[in-house]
Amino acid sequence: MPSPSPDPVSSVPVLLPLPVERAYTYGVPQGMELRPGDYVKVPLGPRLVAGIVWDGPVEDVPPEKLRQIEERFDCPPMSADTRKFVNWIARYTLSPPGMVVRMFLRVPAAFDPEAPMEGYRFVSADGLRMTSAREKVLEFVNDGMAWSRSGLAHAAGVSSAVVSGMIKAGALKRVDIPPQPAVADPDPDLRTPEFSEAQSDAAKVLTDAVSAGKYSATLLKGVTGSGKTEVYFEAIAEALRQEKQVLILLPEIALTATFLERFEKRFGAPPAEWHSGMAPKRREKIWRQVATGQVRVVAGARSALFLPFANPGLIIVDEEHESAYKQEDRVYYHARDMAVVRANIGDFPIVLASATPSIESQVNAAFGRYALVELKQRFGEAAMPDIRVIDMRKDIPARGHFLSPPLLKEMETAIDGGGQALLFLNRRGYAPLTLCRACGHRFECRNCSAWLVEHRFRGQFQCHHCGHAEPKSDACPSCGTLDHLVPCGPGVERLAEEVSETFPDARILVLSSDMMGGVTRLRLELEAIAKGEADIIIGTQLVAKGHHFPLIKCVGIVDADLGLANGDPRAAERSFQLLSQVTGRAGREGGSSVGLLQSYQPAHPVIEALAKQQDEAFYETEITSRERAGLPPFGRLASLILSGPERGETEKFARDVRFAAPGTEDVIVLGPAEAPMALVRGRYRYRILVRAARAFDMQSYLRQWLASAPRERGQLRLQIDVDPQTFL
Repeated sequence: MPSPSPDPVSSVPVLLPLPVERAYTYGVPQGMELRPGDYVKVPLGPRLVAGIVWDGPVEDVPPEKLRQIEERFDCPPMSADTRKFVNWIARYTLSPPGMVVRMFLRVPAAFDPEAPMEGYRFVSADGLRMTSAREKVLEFVNDGMAWSRSGLAHAAGVSSAVVSGMIKAGALKRVDIPPQPAVADPDPDLRTPEFSEAQSDAAKVLTDAVSAGKYSATLLKGVTGSGKTEVYFEAIAEALRQEKQVLILLPEIALTATFLERFEKRFGAPPAEWHSGMAPKRREKIWRQVATGQVRVVAGARSALFLPFANPGLIIVDEEHESAYKQEDRVYYHARDMAVVRANIGDFPIVLASATPSIESQVNAAFGRYALVELKQRFGEAAMPDIRVIDMRKDIPARGHFLSPPLLKEMETAIDGGGQALLFLNRRGYAPLTLCRACGHRFECRNCSAWLVEHRFRGQFQCHHCGHAEPKSDACPSCGTLDHLVPCGPGVERLAEEVSETFPDARILVLSSDMMGGVTRLRLELEAIAKGEADIIIGTQLVAKGHHFPLIKCVGIVDADLGLANGDPRAAERSFQLLSQVTGRAGREGGSSVGLLQSYQPAHPVIEALAKQQDEAFYETEITSRERAGLPPFGRLASLILSGPERGETEKFARDVRFAAPGTEDVIVLGPAEAPMALVRGRYRYRILVRAARAFDMQSYLRQWLASAPRERGQLRLQIDVDPQTFL
């Protein structure tokens, strides 16, 4: 409990998880002592909600209108650094502080202490009528340990009635068993890793940064298979020795069984996981034990950044280039960038790790804002794969097929040699478009400006933007003609069909985020691949997420041009990163391996850089291009997304907002224009893009603009994305 306040207060500001710009004022009941950061329960209308006592002055509210705080939760308060972090995010993203604090208050059941378990401990056998069953129980309780009723019965191999009888006879007494830890404490000195000289040097830089105990940002850049994970494990070990907590951010926490196994092998215990797929009770336990400092290491998705760490000492952002770190809902933020801010505010180090860093991180390292640590060679005997480009204008696949003869030949060689082949195509389902040869009808979503994707395994057409699905039919819904529907282009399901025809005896596995069975099945499939229980793996971008597949000898990129043909200024960077990561799955355990890129544009700078493995040349060209165009990180962008259920009304709202923009020569305002995805979930969308120099105060400009812009009304919505990552 907090120490008594020298001057009791009658009212305090409380920030609630609502889209509000300020804290509300509540009365403090007599005898209740509060301080900023305390979690409280307050009335809001007819209901009770959780909030946080905030910093700052209170409003002058008449006593008769001042509602009283109902309860102060018995929970460690939110730290001053965390409250500062909330305010920083709100100012930077132009989000209401209440919506930011909402991300910290998603587990209200964890605010109260976890109830102890009912346990029983041996007292005495005096006067106890002995039976063989009771003797079995006594063998387990004689050590003085407390047991749960069911646990003791199970261990002794007797019925619960036997234990209940011993309790009634007074041989066992009731005691409270403290809540079990969510995970065991990791041991930083459990194993000493075997490092190469380069890895040892890199690990020393990171451990020295942790030992310094102050803010620093380090970019750990290493080719795929160079051992980056094992290197930053040493930084984690040093933080644990200093009794600090560690956060590891991962782009796809639900798919990282291999990472968790590697962590447990190094430290003797797994980290606590944090992601949306967790059971509510598990979330409550971890949230509470993070707040009390009992959980030492958390590995989680971007939302783990908003856990109430009691004593943070290190953040690791693995695969820091990944777009999955960007949230584009309610509060628009990039977890990588916010993690850097969190470390800066808390004055502790952060490590950003990637084989293909983002342009922003690469530039920050070049300008000395981040320290740079590089691992240029794979660990041990492993060598980088031989990368080749297949010119699809010359090596043409068979009619109705999508795999070229050179790729099929290399796949056969890999399989015959006891290895695996991986085919990558970033398209889910069977075909991205289906049309009728009789009338030209195209299957499109009724709610979005997008084609319906055929999923032959499920027997349906589905929209990948809103989830709308229709059963697959053999007749055209427009003209009624039978057997004239034609799938256009391949998805992973169609590739699986082609591969099964070409390699009838091969064990084929399809990996896609929409596969039946969810996360559990995906983890089992990934484990099966690592064990060699599949010959050919066909996958979407799931296969590029840092997995370790030791037997892959051939990687085929089915459509290397897929991500290059759009107007997104980040298209080249994303394509380079994705294709580098996918080809990097090959040859990770030594021996020769190959990565083949099927392309109709073999002279494209991205394809050439990949084929020649000229990473630095690509980054130099891309950075120069961004600097010349004044694009991030050399300039600033903000996007205003305006949406509504009626097209005309939404367009007028967008134009009215645009005309309210303050005039200044320092800013270029583009639009409004229909978004590339003009209709999503039944809402029409327009975008306004704001460009300015790097030093320009974008937030102040946008606040001035919004102060005079038309307000949201009815179902019209205005969302702001500072530093947008996509432009759909």
